[in-house]
Amino acid sequence: MTDDRIRLQKYLSMCAVASRRKSEELIAQGKVKINGKVAQIGDKVSPKRDTVTVSGKKVAAHKSKIYIMLHKPRGFITTMDDEMGRKCVAELVNDVGERVYPVGRLDKDSEGLLLMTNDGEFANHMTHPSKHIPKTYRVTVRPDVTDDMLTVFSTGMEIDGRMTAPADAHIIEKQDNRVVLEIVLYEGRNRQIRKMCEALGLEVARLKRSSMGSLKLGMLPPGKWRELTEDEVHKLMVSSGMKVNKF
Repeated sequence: MTDDRIRLQKYLSMCAVASRRKSEELIAQGKVKINGKVAQIGDKVSPKRDTVTVSGKKVAAHKSKIYIMLHKPRGFITTMDDEMGRKCVAELVNDVGERVYPVGRLDKDSEGLLLMTNDGEFANHMTHPSKHIPKTYRVTVRPDVTDDMLTVFSTGMEIDGRMTAPADAHIIEKQDNRVVLEIVLYEGRNRQIRKMCEALGLEVARLKRSSMGSLKLGMLPPGKWRELTEDEVHKLMVSSGMKVNKF
């Protein structure tokens, strides 16, 4: 018989009971039982054969939830398949082990941080308009940016018939006929930065998302992905207003 047992704290984390560290605390407190017996640190369980309870509540095994960060390169569309045969982000995450979906989107010509997950509730919270999760972009524009333009970004402008929410915008670098801006958005409208820049007479040469909430892209190379840490997921959940299970 194949040994399918895994460490108890890993199983509790997979079942979204708590992080592995918090799960160890629950075990140490005697709140976890395996087949009616109080569990110990180091115990292993079979998801198929064993019954696990936490504070008397049965833990239901289900597909593990995956949260990853992809550095989307330019030239890829943010979909899992495309009828026109264009390159899509699914090609970059086919080795994740679970089918994951984008949280929000970056247009084909944009690059940078793209969250992907199989947790629908998490995705809904992160993209819901009422949550105002800040998203930071580094934007290279031409020709020049004036103080008046920065004021328009910060006060809002009319795009597609309605006003944008105030955004944070400041100049990082100026060169000949070229300016690098950092823009922080608190809403997620389609191609918003490009439309705002177009309304101000600016041409977007490059657009890269560098952070989303507390999560930063860092040095992750283009086209590569990594799993989020438990702490990163927890912080995003809290900032999006999700309820985190507590026992």
